[in-house]
Amino acid sequence: MKGVPALTVWQKLQLFYQGILRNGDKRTDRWLLVYSPVPISFIFLCLVIIWVGPKLMEKRQPVNLKPVLIVYNFAMVCLSAYMFYEFTASSWLARYSLLCQPVDYSDSPLATRMASVCWWSYFSKVIELSDTVKCLPFCVFVSICFILRKKNSQLTFLHLYHHATMIFNWWAGVKYVAGGQSFLIGLINSLVHVVMYLYYGLAALGPSVSKYLWWKRCLTSLQLVSICLIFCLLYYNLFADCHFPDSMNMVVLAYSLSLIALFSNFYYHSYLAKKNTKKT
Repeated sequence: MKGVPALTVWQKLQLFYQGILRNGDKRTDRWLLVYSPVPISFIFLCLVIIWVGPKLMEKRQPVNLKPVLIVYNFAMVCLSAYMFYEFTASSWLARYSLLCQPVDYSDSPLATRMASVCWWSYFSKVIELSDTVKCLPFCVFVSICFILRKKNSQLTFLHLYHHATMIFNWWAGVKYVAGGQSFLIGLINSLVHVVMYLYYGLAALGPSVSKYLWWKRCLTSLQLVSICLIFCLLYYNLFADCHFPDSMNMVVLAYSLSLIALFSNFYYHSYLAKKNTKKT
């Protein structure tokens, strides 16, 4: 149309970003860290700390964070158990389908309860360790713990990729699909995290307890099986006649494939390859 100036690239980006903000679930928009993805940009801060941290700790003694890790891990056990209960109770009372469940965007008590536990699952990915001056998000906190203890070998690509991307995935889930078929991912994930943080909490107690923790391999297997189960459910849901956004299914499906590849690689190098080396 003559007389109407063409939009610049920056203006198009602004319109796209405004569309992202406007099209979300109106129930969850007012909740903490949901309306905009900007607050979760601390992922870049996490990467900077991981890059700089080992260099700063190179000539320093490891820091004893045993009390902090014990409290943190058992607190996460409690939070994960609470989320598992809420996902189970909310879906059971609302008679959710395991294979096809649209999102209930109403303000009914059960729909709000489900959206609320979805938010808690998201918030657990960005949970903060606070003091009187500052707050350190979860990914930064865990990474700092590894760096201060000089456990740089634990800062693997799998660790960074998994925690950083899960934050954004759950933000998108709470922003657009707080409930519906998303509940099953949260339910399975929270159950696995109960077992995982219980293991890490017991391991943090020291050698007197950790020598009895023979089930680390079982924990990795549980994580891999849970991801495969989620992948199968998403694959079915993608081709079923279900009123749940296919775009969300496709994104999480692709993400699940990447996790299956990474966890399988970790399992092979941690257990199978070492076993073969010992035999040799």
